[in-house]
Amino acid sequence: MNRDLTVGKPEGVLWRFCLPLFGSVIFQQLYNIADSLVAGKLIGENALAAVGNSYEITLIFIAFAFGCNIGCSVVVSTFFGAGNYRSLKTTVSTTMLTSGAVCLALMLAGLLGGEALLRLIRTPEELMADSLLYLRIYALGLPFVFFYNISTGIFSALGDSKTPFWFLAVSSTANVAVDVLFVAVFKMGVAGVAWATFLCQGVSCVLALTAVLLRLKKMETTERPKLFDRLILGQFLKVAVPSVLQQSFISVGNIVIQRVINGFGSGVIAGYAAGVKLNNLVITSFTTLCNGISNFTAQNLGAGKQSRVREGFRAGLKLVWALSLVFAVLYFFLGEPLVRFFIDEPTETAVRTGVIYLKILAPFYFVVSAKLAADGVLRGAKRMNLFMIATFTDLILRVVLAILLSKTGLGSTGIWCAWPIGWSIATILSLRFCLRGPAKNESSGKGN
Repeated sequence: MNRDLTVGKPEGVLWRFCLPLFGSVIFQQLYNIADSLVAGKLIGENALAAVGNSYEITLIFIAFAFGCNIGCSVVVSTFFGAGNYRSLKTTVSTTMLTSGAVCLALMLAGLLGGEALLRLIRTPEELMADSLLYLRIYALGLPFVFFYNISTGIFSALGDSKTPFWFLAVSSTANVAVDVLFVAVFKMGVAGVAWATFLCQGVSCVLALTAVLLRLKKMETTERPKLFDRLILGQFLKVAVPSVLQQSFISVGNIVIQRVINGFGSGVIAGYAAGVKLNNLVITSFTTLCNGISNFTAQNLGAGKQSRVREGFRAGLKLVWALSLVFAVLYFFLGEPLVRFFIDEPTETAVRTGVIYLKILAPFYFVVSAKLAADGVLRGAKRMNLFMIATFTDLILRVVLAILLSKTGLGSTGIWCAWPIGWSIATILSLRFCLRGPAKNESSGKGN
């Protein structure tokens, strides 16, 4: 069911819209958590390290899918708020065609260049075979990742956060069962983990794509929409490219950091793999909720209701801070059992690494969540230049400091200290940019 985010009390409207998005995040993360859990518990610590090692490279692929998601979602939101359904449909088809071409290129890169990427991050030889196998199977499933993300972005743009939640809930739950079936019963090892994800992501993609096309068919237009429009492509790219660059450079930064981590041995790699899964659950939750803020912002700017944007930001900030409190307390005080949950017979090094990582990051969830909420407003207003400044500040600081601090007496602990510093400085910038208010010339919902 489509929902107009331009009417009603902003806090109530935004919270009702965002809560199903958070539920979707939980189930989305089940894919990765299930992979790590099954690998660590049913195969071994090296398998967990291999999956975690490959994960840093798959994040680059996900970055492109995320960019297509948010680019399509923001533009569709603007046209939906303005009631311009013809341009809305043209945006969808233009996005699908463009994203398909990008997806094909990335598939080839993953299949043909996977080993080179893994060697670039100094993957230990004992992890190479499993890491490469997981990466190649993941690359085969990239079309599912891309078109599922685009479909959920369209649903969010139409104010519907519940439909994709139900698709994801079913497929993610099934993924856990298929993971166990392929690994414990069929003894497929790391390949079983990868194929289970491939299968379940495929099902959720087909269901979501079918549903979104049926939804769009019901939206009547006086003229036949264009299949492709260069002006709308420009609007899409204006949001998508910076979002892709943001996520890609973060992923590249994480790969550089992974290279530093790999120099400390498999115990530290496994501990980080467990800890980063838990941390990514938090960051992905914040990011998805703040994508809701982007949709809220874009719809209201499209409808010419700029005064609601700041109210929406304040409401979003309350939401992510409430979530920050839960995760900060959980990870700071219960980090050890959570890390142990991922690894069967873990080494002392692995457990200590994961726990220290979580304890350092957890108190700063209040900081990074505020940054991401401000980024949501900037994206929804298409103020991508300011968004990129804050993002690259965070990334550059984290990578440089991780390298430098790892060479001090702190060892691997120095790497984790880079996160809070980068987050804090970037948050100051994002908040400052956001509080300037959206530019009036970005609020148009005009199109072809």
